[in-house]
Amino acid sequence: MYNLKTTIMNIIGRLTKDAQVRNLSNEKQVVNFSITTNDSYRNKQGERVEQTTYFECAYWISPKVADFLTKGTLVELSGRAYTSAWIGKDGEAHAGLNFHTSQIKVHSGGKRTESNSTESKKKSKKEMSNSKLNENDKDDDLPF
Repeated sequence: MYNLKTTIMNIIGRLTKDAQVRNLSNEKQVVNFSITTNDSYRNKQGERVEQTTYFECAYWISPKVADFLTKGTLVELSGRAYTSAWIGKDGEAHAGLNFHTSQIKVHSGGKRTESNSTESKKKSKKEMSNSKLNENDKDDDLPF
């Protein structure tokens, strides 16, 4: 594989499938996922042209993020983009866009995230009501 160009950038796209955690031989873990970005423009003839770009992404900081990276999730990524080219086993030339992700911001959930966020909201409401109860107990001790 050859690195042809490296660029620092931000991209926003949707995951094409659930992220997967790979365990490496040196006891490190990497989260692999792919996203697609969409763009459209009008050509000289005035026709709308849709352009889809796929990025193969890697995140090395924490494998826990894979729980939130599910198919359809809209994410904003910061990191290094690079192209790669290789000759496949079939003898054909191939090229791809890769992205070493350093930051992930989740904008909307995919299939698992929505059920997790519903549970989180239930917990948050419960925690908030418990904290309000505790605050009310503190108010009784006030001298005024």
